[in-house]
Parts: sequence; structure tokens; C-alpha cells
Amino acid sequence: MWGSVIAVLGTLLGSVTAYLLQQRTARTDRSEVRRNEERRDRIAAVTALTVALADHRRSMFVREDLRLSGAADDAYQAARAASHNTRSALTAPLTTLAILAPDLSEAAQFAARATYALRAAESTELLAVLRTAAIEASDRLVSAAATAL
Repeated sequence: MWGSVIAVLGTLLGSVTAYLLQQRTARTDRSEVRRNEERRDRIAAVTALTVALADHRRSMFVREDLRLSGAADDAYQAARAASHNTRSALTAPLTTLAILAPDLSEAAQFAARATYALRAAESTELLAVLRTAAIEASDRLVSAAATAL
């Protein structure tokens, strides 16, 4: 009789142990999936922001180059409207990155400000320098993201 009781207790203990191990494995798997999804979302946010920064930087360079070269007013106004659209397009990825990766927010804001600085450049030489600085700020954002993520 004691043998049967011990066998039943051993079976129950084995079942409980197997159940607990399965639960722990499932929890670990879910946690890893969640981490991978968060990392993927952060990478997507950085990518979207760098694309938006590049678009706005290019748009601002064209706009300011037209202004400095004294181009026709209609060409400048079209470039100005385009730059307003690209600046507006920066808002969503900048906000997304600030929420998903707050540790990158400072670098992202710096890159955005460097891009905004192209506005009202006093000369084509300064415009080129500001453009280079904006590219470098964007590159620093990508480097910070590579390190953080």
C-alpha cells in the first residue's frame, strides 16, 4: 500500500514539476518575443525618423538654395510649401522615437534642430556647412541607436 501512495505522490510531484517548467518556459518565450518586438519597433522608429530628417534636410537645402540664388518666386514658394510638408512629416517619427526610445530622444532632437538650422542661412557656403552638420547629427543619432539597441 505504501508503495502505491509513494508512486501516486511521485507521479503528482512529477506532473506539478513538469507543469511549472512548461509555464516558466512559456513565460520566458513570451518575454523574449516582447523584447524582440520592442527592439524591432525602436529600429523602425529610428529608421522612419532618419528618413524624415533626410527628406526635410534635402527640402530645406533646395528651398534655401533657391532663396539665396534669387530664383523665381513661384519656384521658391513651391520649395517652401514642400519644406513645410517635410517638416510636418518629422513630427510623428520624432514623437514615436521619444516614446519608444527615450534614451535616444536627445540625439533625435539635436538632429532635428540641426536640420531646422538650414532655414535662413546667410550664404550658400554657410548653407553647405549647416547641411553637413545636419547630416553628421543624423549619423550620430544612428550611431547612438546602434549602441542602445
